[in-house]
Amino acid sequence: MKNTKIRIILSVIILMSVAACGPTREVRRISADEVTDLSGRWNDTDSRITAQEMIDDVLGRIWLTDFMTENGKKPVVVVGTIRNKSSEHIPVDAFIKDIERELINSGKVQFVADKSQREDVRDEREDQQKFSSEESMKKFYKELGADFMLLGVITSTEDAYGGDRTVLYQVDLELINIETNQKVWLGNKKIKKYIGQSSLRP
Repeated sequence: MKNTKIRIILSVIILMSVAACGPTREVRRISADEVTDLSGRWNDTDSRITAQEMIDDVLGRIWLTDFMTENGKKPVVVVGTIRNKSSEHIPVDAFIKDIERELINSGKVQFVADKSQREDVRDEREDQQKFSSEESMKKFYKELGADFMLLGVITSTEDAYGGDRTVLYQVDLELINIETNQKVWLGNKKIKKYIGQSSLRP
């Protein structure tokens, strides 16, 4: 019995020693704008670049000047659903935020909250009717209605041979006139990546 206890204690000590001598990881802070592509999968750089290029394109097209000439004001835009139909998990919410940031910061359009955000704001407005002073409460029926909705889909195509593979990401966005259902802009962005066998080695 005593020998068994000694063997268990020695085993625990050995395991702890092995764990303590294991490899350590280097961790350092880098710029959020620095391009990093360790896995070959969709990442924050792909999201940011795609949003910048596609919003630059949509805001440089004739629909914008046509609307402003006809209505004498900036169009009101809202981002709707962007579906991920690729072969991997893509944080679509982060991509939508990149798109919203580019649209708002452009100063060329007015921008309103999406459906889920509007529900939260409406709940708050309803609470104000009960609990806020008459001078400070916000009124109903003062919302700014969107003129256009941006919708889209992300897809991917893979090809592999041996230890090498390529992945083609394709982002398709459409800007639709909410009143008429007219599509006023179609945008497309492709990102192709080669992931070689050597790049997968530690």
